[in-house]
Amino acid sequence: MDHQEQRGAAAVTPDETDLAILRLLSRDAGMGAAEIGRALDMTQPATWRRIKRLQDAGIIAGRRIELDNAALGFGVTVFLGIRLATKGRTSLEEFERAVTAIPEVQLVQHVLGQFDYRLRIVARDIADFERILRRRIMTLPGLGQVEANVMLSEERRPGPLG
Repeated sequence: MDHQEQRGAAAVTPDETDLAILRLLSRDAGMGAAEIGRALDMTQPATWRRIKRLQDAGIIAGRRIELDNAALGFGVTVFLGIRLATKGRTSLEEFERAVTAIPEVQLVQHVLGQFDYRLRIVARDIADFERILRRRIMTLPGLGQVEANVMLSEERRPGPLG
């Protein structure tokens, strides 16, 4: 059953309790049902059932851990705007296949606007980024214009649930 079928099979409109659970999980995806239940004055089984229902409905799409890139030795984050030289379904698929194979590329976004793609790349330092740019990015199929923006700082925002 794919994501669309899951959503259709178990349509859920989150109530205030569901939203409170989602807020807690969005801050710390590792929280268990017992801990969430204590925070919301609910039993662990009732909390677990709500989380399971939200997962089955596709509202909770997964849980992730967040790594500290700097602590792992990746002190530079660069956002690249990429415009392809040629556009067409084949070039898009070929570009996407090649760019997702580059380990330093953390995020590939197909976007509308000045660029066709936006990439988030991590590197150990500027010299490492230059190596990645020259040896991996500049050799991508269909590559046209590239614009780099080095991230100086990042402020975390809580998201739509507050």
